[in-house]
Amino acid sequence: MSFLDHLEALRWHIIRSAIAVVVFTTIVFLSKDFLFHDLILGPSRNDFWTYRMMCKLGKLLNPDGPCAEQVNFIIQNRTMSGQLAMHISSSFIMGIVLTFPYLFWELWRFVKPGLYPHERQNSRGAVLFVSILFILGILFGYFVAAPLSINFLASYTVDASIENQIDLQSYISTLTTMTLSCGFVFELPMIVFFLAKAGLITPEIMQVYRKHAIVVILVIAAVITPPDISSQIIVTIPVVLLYELSIRIARAVRRNDTARLNKELTNS
Repeated sequence: MSFLDHLEALRWHIIRSAIAVVVFTTIVFLSKDFLFHDLILGPSRNDFWTYRMMCKLGKLLNPDGPCAEQVNFIIQNRTMSGQLAMHISSSFIMGIVLTFPYLFWELWRFVKPGLYPHERQNSRGAVLFVSILFILGILFGYFVAAPLSINFLASYTVDASIENQIDLQSYISTLTTMTLSCGFVFELPMIVFFLAKAGLITPEIMQVYRKHAIVVILVIAAVITPPDISSQIIVTIPVVLLYELSIRIARAVRRNDTARLNKELTNS
């Protein structure tokens, strides 16, 4: 294919992806009650699933003790078009999240024809695994990282006389940043897989720089979480586990590549 033919193919992939995003965004926009009351504003209420599980865990550890500190703040809108703007932007973000597997599939369809047969063989299931890791990251961010951050920030005060009245935009920004960050951070194993296939990283390098990687992970966790050590640790632990999993993935990639080269040499 010529350069213009590649651009034409890419254009249609982008058009189909844009249509999918618009469709899902429209569906989410029309589901306003579920989007805001149940989904977005869920972590702002004391009956949210995470807070109830924290309460049950606290009762198991100390039956006579109180539950964890409950969220207690007011969400308000200060601009005339604030709620409408948040409705549109939140629907768009949710539309992208829902269509992420399809968006990656369209990207994969564009890249796949340029791969060698053995590269296509080794990359089977890439769309499935990328989608699963993204969904797991989103769920972890929404049910674990974001509620803990919101709970900490909402309950933190410098003086008891100051009431926390959180702007709607600030609340949604915190929720979406935490959730999406976890979704993309959970893609670490697939990133390592493709880097290992390209020969840009090896399991030995990852093992040598393990301590450095943990420091980087701690820094990333500090950036995407509030200044609360417990939230940072909760985000750091699964990412460190994913890093260890990535080392094994890189080792498996090299083992498979070595076996394939030996087979080709034997056949030749």
